Amino acid sequence: MIAALTFPDISSEIFAIDLFGFHLALRWYAMGYIVGIALGWQLLKAALNRDHIWQGGAPMTAAKLDDLLTYIVIGVIAGGRLGYVLFYKPAYYLANPIEIPQIWTGGMSFHGGFIGVIVAVYIFSLRHKVQLSKLADGIALAAPPAIFLVRIANFINAELWGRQTDLPWGVIFPTEAAQTCATAAAGLCARHPSQLYEATLEGLLLGTLLFLLAFRWGGLKKPWLLTGVFFTGYGIARFVIEFVRQPDAQFVTEGNPLGLAYQIDGYGLTMGQTLTLPMILIGLAVIRWAAKK
Repeated sequence: MIAALTFPDISSEIFAIDLFGFHLALRWYAMGYIVGIALGWQLLKAALNRDHIWQGGAPMTAAKLDDLLTYIVIGVIAGGRLGYVLFYKPAYYLANPIEIPQIWTGGMSFHGGFIGVIVAVYIFSLRHKVQLSKLADGIALAAPPAIFLVRIANFINAELWGRQTDLPWGVIFPTEAAQTCATAAAGLCARHPSQLYEATLEGLLLGTLLFLLAFRWGGLKKPWLLTGVFFTGYGIARFVIEFVRQPDAQFVTEGNPLGLAYQIDGYGLTMGQTLTLPMILIGLAVIRWAAKK
């Protein structure tokens, strides 16, 4: 008998109504973004209201947060969708360009959303004359709650699960795709709950570290430090979890069962690791530079 956990019976929709032939639903994935951004907004507001924790004072007033939030939401959605299109399914969307803006069908890339936020924050800093280093550190502080909640939503949606495992905390996900293991005891396939690993490392632990740096350990007095810690912390967590996370189906073939995007003699990197490695290197360089300043 397989030692694994049964997937909880939770609908991907919090509630739904059918109106004039349309099915309107509020999904956990959307709620994760909404609540996560709201929590991040409150964190950043709390930091901006404490002049003494910043080097030379807060970069802007809390009143400007509403404008910043608009920039970030646009950056997350546009960047996340375009990142998924370009990094994971370029050939498909090149043949079906009309589906690119259809974000309700699923398909968002963290790395794409991350790039989108960087661009949005840079534009905001120029237009509103806000010091970029402080703004970037504030966004780094605010990001983990949304990461945590969206990864929990991924688990509830039974998506982005991990590779096959015989560990006792492996989860038997209900979808047909999740049950296509090469070998499965008792006809069932248990997989790593990699979404929960990511929620813990990228959201909870990284968020706690950034919170302590900002509000307890004087991290905001060293411009770019929180930004470097976020880059490095997220990058390392994602790089390690990729070893147990099931890669996207388009990368998995008979000759490449591990779904490596780039490989030499059977060794290589998944697409997630490829996109994350530069984050780690940049983050370490930024931390070193911030510490020297």
